[in-house]
Amino acid sequence: MSELATTLRVDHITKRFGDFTAVEDLSFELKAGRVFGFLGPNGAGKTTTIRMIVGITAPDEGRIELFGETMSSKLQDRIGYLPEERGLYKKMKIVDQLRYFAALKNVPANVAEKRIDRWLERLGLGAWKDKKTTDLSKGMQQKIQFISTVLHDPDLLILDEPFSGLDPVNVEFMIEVLSEFRDQHKTLIFSTHLMETAERLCHDIILINKSRKVVGGSLREVKASYGKNLIALRVTGGDAVLNDRAIVARVDEHADEMYVELTDGVDPQLLLKRLIDSGAHISKFEQVEPTLNDIFIELVGGSEAETPVLAGGAHAA
Repeated sequence: MSELATTLRVDHITKRFGDFTAVEDLSFELKAGRVFGFLGPNGAGKTTTIRMIVGITAPDEGRIELFGETMSSKLQDRIGYLPEERGLYKKMKIVDQLRYFAALKNVPANVAEKRIDRWLERLGLGAWKDKKTTDLSKGMQQKIQFISTVLHDPDLLILDEPFSGLDPVNVEFMIEVLSEFRDQHKTLIFSTHLMETAERLCHDIILINKSRKVVGGSLREVKASYGKNLIALRVTGGDAVLNDRAIVARVDEHADEMYVELTDGVDPQLLLKRLIDSGAHISKFEQVEPTLNDIFIELVGGSEAETPVLAGGAHAA
């Protein structure tokens, strides 16, 4: 599959449930070998869109094309879908569940056995093969769900909150595993509230709110279009300069530094000069780009959205 090939095309889709519009006139396109972040607050329409992509439900208007074709049961075998609401059989052995899930995706039994063993070892669960779901921790169960999603070697992998239940070490491990899929020119869609993780993994993003697309495109394009005069600053003194609203629009204090948003049209060099002239001692002065968290909050607003989890960034204090 060429890196430039179109894996998925969503063309002006709308989905209504009675008088409620869950998704309205939504369009985007995914290329093979790209990681796509599907972002937005709870209730924005992300899960409904994903359910239309995988063929669980159909759009009322618009069209979805997968690998250049209209969705069909044949194409569904090329998708791996990990929903946010997990589901394993509690009293069933792990290996038997994985065999069952592989059979549902038409994986030959001998191939499935090899893949099950390989993935269990890869994720450090080889010794748990004959255990039941109730014997596993939440993080282990999450890994088993992931294995069930990829056993049929899908070309499109859709992950809804894939890091739920994982500790930081296993989040890093799963990022490494997902990067391997990306390097194999698979297409990945993942929905998450972990904005920093989205920044690390995603080539492209779309942010939706109240059923409609708010912004979308490559991560670089989106961040450039919402760039601000934002300065990471570590300084002693200069309070009068930082309180001058003709130069500084806002200051966000962090533990050992501050983020200074300049007033529109102000050159960062002016702030630097004014601080030096005031006698301030400056140990850090760095112009920074907005994080996805910054963009999320600016476009969606904190009052009606669930604030994303972020490990760093200008507004994460």
